[in-house]
Amino acid sequence: MDAAVYETKAGTRETSKRAGSRLALLSACLGWMFDAFDLQLFTVILFPCIGSLIGSTNPAEIAFHAGIVSSVKLLAWGLGGIVFGVVADRIGRSRTMIVTVLIYSGFAGLSALAQTWWQLAVLQALAGIGIGGEWAAGAALVAETAPEKSRPRFMQIMQLSFAGGFLLAAAMGLLVGPFGWRWVLAIGALPALLTLFIRRYVPEPERWLEARRQADGSAWTTFVGIFAPGLRRRVAVGVTISAAMMIGSWGVTTLLPLWVHQLFPVQDLSQVRITSVMFIAMNIGAVSGYIALMWLSAAAGRRWSYFIMALGAILSALVLFSQVTSLTSLFCLVALYGFFAIGGFGAFAAYLPELFPTRIRATGQGFCWNLARIFTAAGPFVAGSMVSALGSLPKAAMAVTMAYALGALAIWFGPETRGRALED
Repeated sequence: MDAAVYETKAGTRETSKRAGSRLALLSACLGWMFDAFDLQLFTVILFPCIGSLIGSTNPAEIAFHAGIVSSVKLLAWGLGGIVFGVVADRIGRSRTMIVTVLIYSGFAGLSALAQTWWQLAVLQALAGIGIGGEWAAGAALVAETAPEKSRPRFMQIMQLSFAGGFLLAAAMGLLVGPFGWRWVLAIGALPALLTLFIRRYVPEPERWLEARRQADGSAWTTFVGIFAPGLRRRVAVGVTISAAMMIGSWGVTTLLPLWVHQLFPVQDLSQVRITSVMFIAMNIGAVSGYIALMWLSAAAGRRWSYFIMALGAILSALVLFSQVTSLTSLFCLVALYGFFAIGGFGAFAAYLPELFPTRIRATGQGFCWNLARIFTAAGPFVAGSMVSALGSLPKAAMAVTMAYALGALAIWFGPETRGRALED
């Protein structure tokens, strides 16, 4: 009888654990999806939004101002992510997610009230602080609650939801765009409702609770812990591979709407529709890339999967900016680019949590991801400036894609983590 009762209780605990890991995954997926949603809303309405605020339709002027707005937002994203990575290791994963979701949804919605381009930049930057912080907490939550064998797949599923956010933003561009760009930005406040679900159904991971009980020291001790001997190289590799993928994708993504306007000059409403469909196609490709990575990272390992995606991003970008002759070819080629460039984010998103022990996992992965974002902040600004320097949008975009080559080299200096359990 005692043995039967013990087995029943053990089975109940296991069932509860599985349910908890799925709820954690769902909350992290929704949080990351709405991250991407609020992030992409500005890109969808970039041309009419910036054009209206600066009173110009000149692509070079719009590219310059859009580059500043995107760069400031990415800089704030990076700083916020580093800070909230430490916060997540101190106060918990779920609590940090609630705070960051409220920050990014609130300021994303307030962006609709901007009267000048610099007001828009400030509000988007404040939203960026929350966007950066949410990933550090959500990724740690998923990594620490997922079953060991399922962890890479769970991390890929979470990252796949980023493409879902891009698709949702593009769909909102199609549905709400006709009412004006301010309405598109206003719906960015809706993700705040997600916090109700997190607060009710997502507890802190047992792995983190145990590590926190044994931890001592200040927040500063937590932060400098990621630079301990044996971890420094991992930090350097994590930052480099993250920055390479981000700089390449963000530089190209910032220039794509302007290049499309140059190729197919139409009125603002039609421009928003074309841009929205283009990003839908890109993220259909990205979803395919994430799904392919679930198999590739398990079969070939973390390093080879990243290398393949980085190389594919370079080649697909070169084809994209040299072979487009119609809207059909544009949509097909951006889908191919999305497969490698956006889908490639899944290669390092699954890798970063495996580089650090539990007590500093959110700090370590958050530092790598978000210091990369700070470096990436220069990407859109440099990409916009390169248009004038090189005299061509395609040339500027193809120059930016060379960032992928740095990541393709750096990945070989990191450890192969396939098949290894998380460090506590």
